[in-house]
Amino acid sequence: MYICIVKLEQAIQSSKFKSEVHKATLNILYTAWWLKTIMSNELKEFGLTHEQYNVLRILKGKHPEQMCVKDIGCRMIEKSSNVPRIIDRLVIKKLVKRADSPFDKRETVISLTQSGIAILMATTEKINDLMETNIVMKSTDAATINELLEKLRGTE
Repeated sequence: MYICIVKLEQAIQSSKFKSEVHKATLNILYTAWWLKTIMSNELKEFGLTHEQYNVLRILKGKHPEQMCVKDIGCRMIEKSSNVPRIIDRLVIKKLVKRADSPFDKRETVISLTQSGIAILMATTEKINDLMETNIVMKSTDAATINELLEKLRGTE
C-alpha cells in the first residue's frame, strides 16, 4: 500500500512551483493518483480494475434496465477508457451480459448479472470503508472543494 505524504513538497521532493495555481494543479493530480491507487489496491482483492468497477456502478445506476456501450462510455470517469474491452472482461467474469438491443439490432446492450450485483455490493462496502478511514474532512470543506473543482472545470 502506498502512503500519502501530506505535503506536496515532500511527496514530489520539490518546493519550486511557477505559481500557486501550478502547485494546486500538481496537488490535484497527485491526490487523484493517490486516491486511485488506494482504491485500486482494494479492488484487486476482487479481481477488478478501477475502470471495471466504474462500469459496474454505471450499470447499477440503471439496473434493471440495460445500457448501450456508447451511453456507458459517456458516463465513465476516465473518458479514454476502452469500454468494449472492459465489458469483454466483465462478460468473461460473468458479471455482466450482452444482448442485442430490442430496438436496434446493430446495437448491443449490457446488463448486470446477479454475480455482478453481488461483487458490486461487496466492493462498494470496502471502498466506502476505505474512504471513511482515509478521507477525514468536514462536510463544509468537502462542499468548498467540490465548488472549486467544478469552477475549475467550468471551461470543460
